[in-house]
Amino acid sequence: MKIKNKTLLITGGTGSFGNAVLNRFLETDHFSEIRIFSRDEKKQHDMRVRLNNPKVKFYIGDVRDYNSINTAMRGVDYVFQAAALKQVPSCEFFPIEATRTNVLGTENVLKAAIANTVKNVICLSTDKAAYPINAMGMSKALMEKVAVAASRNVAEEETTICLTRYGNVMASRGSVIPLFIEQIKAGKPITITDPEMTRYLMTLEDAVDLVLYAFENGKQGDLFVQKAPAATIADLAKALIELFDADNEIKIIGTRHGEKLYETLCTREEMVKAVDLPGFYQIPADNRDLNYAQYFSEGEASLSEITDYNSHNTERLTIEGIKELLLKLPEIQAELNHKQ
Repeated sequence: MKIKNKTLLITGGTGSFGNAVLNRFLETDHFSEIRIFSRDEKKQHDMRVRLNNPKVKFYIGDVRDYNSINTAMRGVDYVFQAAALKQVPSCEFFPIEATRTNVLGTENVLKAAIANTVKNVICLSTDKAAYPINAMGMSKALMEKVAVAASRNVAEEETTICLTRYGNVMASRGSVIPLFIEQIKAGKPITITDPEMTRYLMTLEDAVDLVLYAFENGKQGDLFVQKAPAATIADLAKALIELFDADNEIKIIGTRHGEKLYETLCTREEMVKAVDLPGFYQIPADNRDLNYAQYFSEGEASLSEITDYNSHNTERLTIEGIKELLLKLPEIQAELNHKQ
């Protein structure tokens, strides 16, 4: 990485992604200052005490409030926009709250970044933004549109705005793996919605790698997608049962409202123009102007000849492959060591 002695701001920085970024950069000279921006003072306090590192600065605020994010943005070179409401059920019950944080909050971050001539902003999105069927995915899809629209109106040499989209991050807060481990330890049945449901499996390190790649290689409005293997929920549950040498039964409870059978990382429309890179897809921004013919009357012949990129047609891991990936996670290692 060519970046040196710069200032980085992470919105939503007390979350899983923020912690992963800190673990990657605290002992390097890429950033002389890393700012954590979030609304949770308790999490900030816990992080401050745990890290005890003068390089990390903490800002209380909310991306919904432009003034608070603008204050934190002064003197910043790079931004990770990770602040979001991202639990599907919560967003489903409170869709306007998801909109205020994920859409309007991102707009505030981008406006503040442009006003302060930040060099590069990366907005983090999710596979649920592709063909969205729930409020969380819809708000993230609209967030992507807001970011691309902002990228059209600022010179690349002033502020470059890019996006990354990735699937489920294994063992992150709110993900299914911690729930399964909790059920295994309590001797309860492991509850799965549909055994044939597939999900991408990515580590936090993969997510950080994707964002860094976008920092170094992104052009204005680019969307970067991480290629990742997937597994069925049933196989994931079985892999955890085997790792913990347990005998919990698996209980099928049925698909929850807002859940998909499989997740899509790239739509067909995006795959038509995607650049296939080792480990990634790079999707250039749709920079058509307001010539409406390009939207309605001019077709795209190749659309009928290509499929989307989803968790049903990507590399499918076996139970052994899932176990191998799980064992790379510090959270799994810690749980297994504690069990011994």
